Amino acid sequence: MSDITIYHNPQCGTSRNTLALIRNSGAEPEVIEYLKTPPSRETLQQLIIAMGLPVRDAMRQKGTPYAELKLDDPALSDAQLIDTMLAHPILINRPIVVTPLGTRLCRPSEAVLDILPAPQQGAFTKEDGELVISEKGQRVAGA
Repeated sequence: MSDITIYHNPQCGTSRNTLALIRNSGAEPEVIEYLKTPPSRETLQQLIIAMGLPVRDAMRQKGTPYAELKLDDPALSDAQLIDTMLAHPILINRPIVVTPLGTRLCRPSEAVLDILPAPQQGAFTKEDGELVISEKGQRVAGA
């Protein structure tokens, strides 16, 4: 069993780049496609706490029903927001990665580098062509 878990959406470029960076470290993570298999309430709450984020910051707005559900209403409690995230998993921001070194919302995808237990094993270029890791496995300036 892997000691790295990614809550992944294969339709998301950031999520795909994050998964590729994990694999570039030599690890094969547990991949949870959270749109198909949403986390339980307890798991979602634990992830948000572990990331150290307010619940609203763990929510995705773009490409979701955030606006139509009026989730920007400050009167909504964290419990209500979590209920809505569980009812509409597309509202869960991604990718979330859990490793022995921490839990992180990996936006941008390079954020995963701070919590990977093993170094990068070779060069890595994101889908958009941005070089992130050099041939020597080192982070490129600005990445």
